[in-house]
Amino acid sequence: METEMEKQRRDGQGENNEEKWVHDLSVDHNGRVPLRASTGVWKAAFFIITIEFSERLTYFGLATNLISYLTKLMHQDLKTAAKNVNYWTGVTTLMPLLGGFLADAYTGRFNMVMFSSLIYLMGLSLLTMSQFIPSLKPCNKMMCLRPRKIHEVVFFLALYCISVGTGGIKPCLESFGADQFDDDHSGERKKKMSYFNWWNFALCCGLVLGVTIIAYVEDNVDWGVAILILAIAMAITIVTFYLGKPWYRYRLSKGSTLTPLLQVLVAAIRKRNLPAPSNPALLYEVPITYKSQGRLLCHTSSLRFLDQAAIIEEKDNISIEQNPWRLATVTKVEETKLLLNMIPIWLTSLTFGICIAQGPTFFVKQAATLNLKVTDNFKIPPASIIALGAAGMLVSVTIYEKILVPTLRKVRGNERGINILQRIGIGMALSVLAMSVAALVEMKRLRAVDNELIRRGKTGPLSLSAFWLAPQTIILGIGDGFALVGLQEYFYDQVPDSMRSLGIAFYLSVIGAGSFLSSFLITVVDHVTEKDGKSWFAKDVNSCRLDNFYWLLAAMSGLNFCIYVVLAMKYTYKNVQRRLIVTDGSDSYKGDGVELLA
Repeated sequence: METEMEKQRRDGQGENNEEKWVHDLSVDHNGRVPLRASTGVWKAAFFIITIEFSERLTYFGLATNLISYLTKLMHQDLKTAAKNVNYWTGVTTLMPLLGGFLADAYTGRFNMVMFSSLIYLMGLSLLTMSQFIPSLKPCNKMMCLRPRKIHEVVFFLALYCISVGTGGIKPCLESFGADQFDDDHSGERKKKMSYFNWWNFALCCGLVLGVTIIAYVEDNVDWGVAILILAIAMAITIVTFYLGKPWYRYRLSKGSTLTPLLQVLVAAIRKRNLPAPSNPALLYEVPITYKSQGRLLCHTSSLRFLDQAAIIEEKDNISIEQNPWRLATVTKVEETKLLLNMIPIWLTSLTFGICIAQGPTFFVKQAATLNLKVTDNFKIPPASIIALGAAGMLVSVTIYEKILVPTLRKVRGNERGINILQRIGIGMALSVLAMSVAALVEMKRLRAVDNELIRRGKTGPLSLSAFWLAPQTIILGIGDGFALVGLQEYFYDQVPDSMRSLGIAFYLSVIGAGSFLSSFLITVVDHVTEKDGKSWFAKDVNSCRLDNFYWLLAAMSGLNFCIYVVLAMKYTYKNVQRRLIVTDGSDSYKGDGVELLA
């Protein structure tokens, strides 16, 4: 016999129902409507952020020092090692496109995170074996000119297992965490805006520990010990993530997320010759009372040719089961517009991705040539210079969350303080400054090379302190706090609700495509400058002209920023029609409303 609570869950009835239950199409671990008080928000997000910390600790502990491993232990030249790092970084950050699609369409986010975490752990296990099993080690003696082939195979197989694991973890984990906050509840919606900031705070903590403690162990103790620490930490957090299962809110997968987009395009082409109605209200839409449809989007004036798909003909069979290849709802049309409008923003973000790619490659190799001593008896690993960027990001995120947003909310009356694209634009502008500073610092470093190594015949590191690299790294880190966090919010909020894992994958693809483009740019510049007599890139970083390369990146970033500003000024944000629950102490207000998600 059905209990009263089960009736309330099923029928959505009862006193103050909207405040007690979560009606955003999510379910609890038993497949029922979630109880607001016992599921979601920070109590669930804590378990999710924990595994993100461990994953980022592992990723940055490997990625930022990988170029040192390839050049010192595997004896690759700088150009080859930089390309290999960029290829691995690119694959690692593009794989989420596949993982996000599969999670949204078929597996669900929780299942994808669990499965991918095990693959990630398998990659770490293979890396550990390659360092401890004698037959899999790089060499059978202390010094060798070339590593064993079996070590190369196992090492890169392990790295790309980590790439596959990241492909499922990164898009699903962050969006799964954001799913724990109800967009139709004003209190939870504000917490979600803070969630992205604190998510990146945890990310930066993992980054800092990865490029300091883990990098120190790699350089001064043993790579095998460092990787073993990472594997144990990952195993512990996977178990922790699973233990949070009763407190999570889950979104059910709904089949291919790309099919509705194709249906809109096909329907629009079929009706391309029909006259458009003068009133958008005459376009087809399923009434808001059909809860299974989720949130409805309001009509916008951009990309009007797609509106043809929602024009009602006399022969159209108007029902919930109407043929979607002939007639699409306004919401489906608007979702298609959202994705098409994202393409220019994604493209103009790639130059920022190229700038980010310089940190774990050339910045680290520059640091290796400088004076790394903090005291007479202690020196930092070259990869630790990246920690300064993380510190810059931590400071910028904290100031933005605690000072800028509250102040701007009062001054501008905007719930976000500044809109998402403005936040991204600030980060892009800072990347221009960072690359310019990087060029000036490299010019100073090259003068020190000429004075100490060439004229005086000195050997070993330069007397110039590695902390000369701090300004460019910190500025780029502050830019990350604006641009990267902004891109996360943008691609999560502005994609259709059914594609949010894929939305986070779009954000990650900016970094991945930026890494590939960085490798491509190195190849092109190397080929062009080699014709003039001396390439900008050489086996030894002291023989490179990285200052010219940084000036090139600064010019590209400046031009790209101008194009981005034009696009951002013309951008149309997602326009949502939904029921809002506004809470104030014990009172609540429910009503229909239209909200611009900017």
